[in-house]
Amino acid sequence: MTRIVAGSAGGRSIEVPRTGTRPTSERVREALFARLEHYGVIEGARVLDLCAGSGALGLEAASRGAAEVALVDSARAAVQACQRNARALGLRGVRAVGAKAAAYLAGPAGAPIDLVLLDPPYDMGQADLAGILAPLARDQDPWLAPGSVVVVERSSRTPEPIWPPGLHCFSSKRYGETLLWFAEPEAS
Repeated sequence: MTRIVAGSAGGRSIEVPRTGTRPTSERVREALFARLEHYGVIEGARVLDLCAGSGALGLEAASRGAAEVALVDSARAAVQACQRNARALGLRGVRAVGAKAAAYLAGPAGAPIDLVLLDPPYDMGQADLAGILAPLARDQDPWLAPGSVVVVERSSRTPEPIWPPGLHCFSSKRYGETLLWFAEPEAS
């Protein structure tokens, strides 16, 4: 069973698609969001949860005070689970989008994002991951707000992501098989 750890929906269960997802453990989500709250990037934030699966990361952000959350996944079952979870939890400002992460990021950015949560399949190759990260750091129509944070979740057996110019890794933290990478926009 997957549950929201804290906030307005804390302790409530969410639906996980039967196949194709690997929800971030409660222990890792708890540690991740404690760190993000320390950074001050959740309250009132605009959040983008890429490769969302059940939406656990983005829904956790919404539960803890994020203002807007986009849950993006290419699998229809995942998008439907995200929609049902957001409705069941009654979290405002959450929307589910059916799209591949790279295709979604190729479009217009709109208002800048404060927090990006990227939890792709562990078997995603470095080149595909780099293709998702690159548009986040683009100069024209930027996705990232100043002071934003990008979190990439990977297997601890995979190498560090290839960070595009304009995005700087400032920390990483290992939790068993899970490794979280933290990046931010480089100062201009």
